[in-house]
Amino acid sequence: MTPMRVTVIGCAGSFPGPKSPSSCYLFEADGFRLVVDMGNGALGVLQRYAEIADVDAVLLSHLHADHCVDLYAYRIARRYAPGGPMPAIPVYAPSGALERLAKIHGIDDDDGMAEQFEFSTLQPGHLSIGPFAVEAGHVNHPVETFGFRLSAGGTSVAYSGDTGESDELVRLATGADLALFEASFLTTQVGRPPNVHLTAREAAEHAARAGVEHLVLTHLVPWNDPACSREEAAAIYDGKLTVASTGLAFDL
Repeated sequence: MTPMRVTVIGCAGSFPGPKSPSSCYLFEADGFRLVVDMGNGALGVLQRYAEIADVDAVLLSHLHADHCVDLYAYRIARRYAPGGPMPAIPVYAPSGALERLAKIHGIDDDDGMAEQFEFSTLQPGHLSIGPFAVEAGHVNHPVETFGFRLSAGGTSVAYSGDTGESDELVRLATGADLALFEASFLTTQVGRPPNVHLTAREAAEHAARAGVEHLVLTHLVPWNDPACSREEAAAIYDGKLTVASTGLAFDL
């Protein structure tokens, strides 16, 4: 049995692209399904790989729309399922997630979100989600944002969330089998803001420092050419290198 499978549901950065929804990843181990982030458009594609009722928990890196907004659509799908409302599942998220997401519909303070999801507030440190040992740490982004290291069956995957340059990301990723690192920008891009996102080169630098076995470039802004992102990263990182795409799966 494969200890862990990671499927890219959405890898577009900041907004959905023509080939991918925004950030979303399906982690599976021992029959448990954990969704990490659920950005714009992700719920539709997620249903190709998991039934609505079959997700066991959700983990959100931060509360920007391209990482969390489809959790509200998921609330609708679970609340009004043909067989009746589904049981609540846990959602691990930064502080204020319930209030933020409930405002999408805007009827009352929690708009039924609390009936479909059991929210737990993330803190830096360790937690267990099903078979996954998760280490969370703050990374470098304008709102509270977590990077993660998820381990199961003797393998580990690092996930950057959204971040500028971050020593904490390197720490979380040290020796990981797989690293899903955002590569929003190209070094040549004019006017990119500091301390918000990584370039493909910076993602590669972080992976090299961490000694990860396999780097996956993700959070790819749709107007950039993925081949250029790969070329920029390959000049720095000499390990296994992949550019994310919807449906790409990794068996660890």
